[in-house]
Amino acid sequence: MANEVAIKFSEKLTDKLISVESALPKEFNRERFVQNSLAVMNENPSLAKINPSQVIQGLCKAAFLGLDFMNHEAYLIPYGNTVSFQTSYRGEIKFVKRYSIRKIRDVYAKVVRQGDEFQEEIIDGHPSIDFKPLPFNDGDIIGAFAVVLFEDGGLMYETMSIKDINSVRNNYSKSIQSKAWKNSFDEMCKKTVLRRLCKHIETDFESVEAHSAWEDGSGMDFATSTAPVNDREEVIDVFEDVAGNKEMHEQEGEVIEDAEE
Repeated sequence: MANEVAIKFSEKLTDKLISVESALPKEFNRERFVQNSLAVMNENPSLAKINPSQVIQGLCKAAFLGLDFMNHEAYLIPYGNTVSFQTSYRGEIKFVKRYSIRKIRDVYAKVVRQGDEFQEEIIDGHPSIDFKPLPFNDGDIIGAFAVVLFEDGGLMYETMSIKDINSVRNNYSKSIQSKAWKNSFDEMCKKTVLRRLCKHIETDFESVEAHSAWEDGSGMDFATSTAPVNDREEVIDVFEDVAGNKEMHEQEGEVIEDAEE
């Protein structure tokens, strides 16, 4: 991004952030966000082909949620003449910890592969799951699950079969051909089931804009879901999704038994 262009873009983004300051998280660091946004633009020249106002609109959605592109908590995808804002697996975790009304002790998602042991039960009225993955298992993915543990001792979880996940991808994804789905399918499985779990967690957004941004960040387009996959406009994923980062929270092979109040 040429220096003069970068300066003008920075000024426009700063002015926009100032104009929506009341909708931003209390701890939002405007200067850092602008610097990181410029770095994103420099690393992904495909974004320069999009109208700057549309790019700024996409960037602001991350700002409303307090997500950082450079930390791979969200990303933008060129989509027609605009960009599609999407949260990442890491961003979903940060989001739900920030906005959950019940304080969260831990939240994570896992894929279940052929050969792993997975069982869900109701014991004395309390939900329980038992997951025992095979060491270094690289078998076919047969499903995924997400778990949230609350500080008050409660537990909630969501499960999806591989058929369910593929149905969501094939019928609703804006970017079915993206690098994330093609190269990091396991992490996209985790994001999909985690997003479904998050919808059941009672949240309190700081602003209407934050709620709208999170809804947009699903990466799904239900309005055009009936169009055949081959007829949908192909989009280019210009970010390496958080799916490629393997340092995410892991908690393998743990038996979880708790009460959901």
